[in-house]
Amino acid sequence: LSGSVIVKQVEHYTDKKKRLYIAREFVEGIKHNILKTLEYYRKSGKNVSDRIEEISHIEIEGDINEIMSAEARIWNIYYSCYPEIVRGYEFTRRDIRPPSSELNALISLGNMMLYSTVLSEIHHTHLDPTISYLHEPAERRFSLSLDIADIFKPVIVQRLIFNLVNNRIIKKDKHFERDAGVLLNKEGREIFMNHYNEKLGTTILHPRLRKRVSYRYLIRLEIYRLEKHLLGDEIYQSFRMWW
Repeated sequence: LSGSVIVKQVEHYTDKKKRLYIAREFVEGIKHNILKTLEYYRKSGKNVSDRIEEISHIEIEGDINEIMSAEARIWNIYYSCYPEIVRGYEFTRRDIRPPSSELNALISLGNMMLYSTVLSEIHHTHLDPTISYLHEPAERRFSLSLDIADIFKPVIVQRLIFNLVNNRIIKKDKHFERDAGVLLNKEGREIFMNHYNEKLGTTILHPRLRKRVSYRYLIRLEIYRLEKHLLGDEIYQSFRMWW
């Protein structure tokens, strides 16, 4: 723990201008990473060009509510691409409690695991995970992990899901069960968790560090960059995929 970091973290939340800068950077990162994901599938022959154009023209500006509204529009347009990208699964809308379809079950599990991973990485720094900038801080919620996880959802969770379902590693007729909603069964959860952990351990060449780093370490680097911004050491720019 570091008292000086916590003081700076709170200051950047209570100062409207400082908070807006960070919140806007989070959503700019989300937008960029979603566009990179869709561009990958466009090059693979998927009909997503119109959605790419739509998302590209969404402006990230205004107050916190307007920034969150822009983020929601980006995600809604992105999720509308699912029927084009994913084979053999129905997907009409994103829902959570409970998931109404197999893809919603996969998204919910992946997001939950990513939140947990980000929270674990925050604990390696001086930051308080309850003080956030895009999501509103609340009782009994580690909302900073929600902020940072959103940047990495397209990079880690979404690409993992597309790989698992399109390559039939997770099968619609074998790895799900229905009760109040749709959930992965035990075998399905084990497959997903194993591939998720494998994804976190995958390494890529970092252009600035000039060495290979894991996806998990990319998350920690992101949190370090935010901490440096709060302390005035460098201006924060959210993670953007370069591959």
